[in-house]
Amino acid sequence: MPRKPTSPEFSEARTTGESIREYGRGVAGGLIFSLPLLYTAEVWWAGYTMEAPRQLSYVVITFLLLLGYNRYVGLHPDTSWAEVGIDSVEELGLGLLLSAMILYTLGRIGPEQQVDEIVGLIVVEAMTIAIGVSVGTAQLGGEPGPGKSGGDKATFGGQLVLGCCGAVLFAANIAPTEEVVVLGSELSPYRLIALILISMSLGALILHYSDFRGADRLVGDGTVGAVLHGTVVTYAVAVAVSATILWVFGRFEGVGLTPVVGQTIVLGLPATLGASAGRLLLNE
Repeated sequence: MPRKPTSPEFSEARTTGESIREYGRGVAGGLIFSLPLLYTAEVWWAGYTMEAPRQLSYVVITFLLLLGYNRYVGLHPDTSWAEVGIDSVEELGLGLLLSAMILYTLGRIGPEQQVDEIVGLIVVEAMTIAIGVSVGTAQLGGEPGPGKSGGDKATFGGQLVLGCCGAVLFAANIAPTEEVVVLGSELSPYRLIALILISMSLGALILHYSDFRGADRLVGDGTVGAVLHGTVVTYAVAVAVSATILWVFGRFEGVGLTPVVGQTIVLGLPATLGASAGRLLLNE
């Protein structure tokens, strides 16, 4: 996971102490963003019951997010895709290792269990940890690292990736809970519409009207067109992430379209907060 910038001014090898500190930031970030998942019974159950193809899909999606995050934020702009891939694999591996270690310590996995149950639970927990590891490595340092180009404006695609990462970090902690199912099934269409409007309003507030760090150079001017565009795109990212996570956790199994839409809208609120903050804060 130690960053390997390719530009001449950062060509010197990192010391052992710097590498250890970077791993430490990754571990801290992984646990800060994912600890609620490790203590959530619904996630344990999802890990025990999730089919292998769904687990593989979750790993692939997470790995793609890690690639995007490391490409746009974590490393020096001149870094090759090979180095981005190596960092992403290491972060995924560290997420799996932390997941296994914490779950074993908490008594959630052990030699008395079947291998598929152990693997499923480790994988389900590890994916959010891995994203937290990547964010923590890049963001928790005291000074911008060589991979950070704080003065540059992220591309639109880069901001979408950052929005997805932020949405996952917020929504993954809530998606497995029964409350999302209950609310998605019970809320009336009027309340769901109100929730959509609230979600989009909060997204617009964070992106355009709260003077968050980096907002002035990342989301453009405050014209009506820019506000509407940024708000709609961010909410669309949040809804897509919400639906994907709910599908991964099996929340759409055996239910009709109405509960599917309801659950997605309910989870869309925290996902929108994460996506909006992610577009700004994760790019600093």
